[in-house]
Amino acid sequence: MNNELLTITKYDLLGKLPDPFLTESGKRISDPAEWSARRAEIAKSAIELQYGKMLPEPEFVEVETLYVAEKICGYLIHTGTKERPLCFRMQVLLPSREDKTRPFPVIVDGDQCWMYHMDRAFLNAALDQGIGWVFFDRTELAPDLNRRGRQNGAVYRTYPDSDVGVLGAWAWGYSRCVDALEQIDLPIDLDWIAFSGHSRGGKTAALAGALDQRARIVNPNATCAGACGCYRIHMEGEYENGQTGRSETLKDLWNVFSFWMGPRMGEYAEREAELPFDTHFLKAMVAPRTLFISEAAGDFWANPVGSWQTTMAAKEVFKFLGAEENLFWYFRPGTHAHAVSDVEMLVNIIRHQRDGKPLDERFFQLPFSELPLAFDWKAPDRERHSSFAAGQQENPLSAPLR
Repeated sequence: MNNELLTITKYDLLGKLPDPFLTESGKRISDPAEWSARRAEIAKSAIELQYGKMLPEPEFVEVETLYVAEKICGYLIHTGTKERPLCFRMQVLLPSREDKTRPFPVIVDGDQCWMYHMDRAFLNAALDQGIGWVFFDRTELAPDLNRRGRQNGAVYRTYPDSDVGVLGAWAWGYSRCVDALEQIDLPIDLDWIAFSGHSRGGKTAALAGALDQRARIVNPNATCAGACGCYRIHMEGEYENGQTGRSETLKDLWNVFSFWMGPRMGEYAEREAELPFDTHFLKAMVAPRTLFISEAAGDFWANPVGSWQTTMAAKEVFKFLGAEENLFWYFRPGTHAHAVSDVEMLVNIIRHQRDGKPLDERFFQLPFSELPLAFDWKAPDRERHSSFAAGQQENPLSAPLR
């Protein structure tokens, strides 16, 4: 891509990106075998501060079949606690398959409430390549209504003592869909599940995929502040068509959508440099699985520069785990949307990793002039741990993850 699509007119780095290898005790991990414990520490600290304490595993998951047709199946997922159960709907769109003896991968997407942007071309970008869709309406779990404030909807009636923000409630739904897929009688390849979503749905997919390791591929699309951008980087720019804009800040996010986040996150509005983490911590939690960050060059609000910077920071963790080839990023021309080309690029990754198809040359092309990295640390030298490097983490997609 032409790196003149986006001209950066203002760039404020409020502080260097924190080192994800530095534990809360002050020790810097040096062995990849230590990452699992560090990842759990991040989940306890950085994730809970951003999104609130995550909901527990449900006491039960039961799947009720609503309809089965040639190309679409509908289900009702019953879950939660036995005392306060909840239910929500899930649809599976079946792909066209050349090899009907082989199970098909699926993309789980919670944006069913935004189906208006999913036209036939959008859906067929996956279906025609032998990849199914799994849709659910995340707002059945918790409404997306700012005027109602925090802790409203089915999830909070089931878990009334929870302080999790709505993003965490929605992310819980992704995992319950996977629970349901493990039960239903469809030829789904459970080792090839991707999580995706757009904008606030992209925030949700990022969080869900960071937490649920059954998601082999995690694809947040155009998440803006609160997931894949960068709290510490504020930018302004001019797109090739003359349009100008700025990135969303934590203050912007909190002033309008505080109910999405954990109750303490607002304390850091206009104090982003004091955060003990940034969004590369969330991205790094996906490693060594596959992470695909899809953005648009003219989507100022989504902070293209900040997203690239935190992706480069997360890359150090992927490199540390011998999984650098599992990190993908892509900037398409255009503005804030979930475009057909975004789906095509996700499908290309699935077909590349699963079936050996060639990788699209549009990956890894910056739409703006490259800036100095926003961090000065590097991944610890893993060569000293050759026994680990020769093991499963060297090629984490060589065997089922389940």
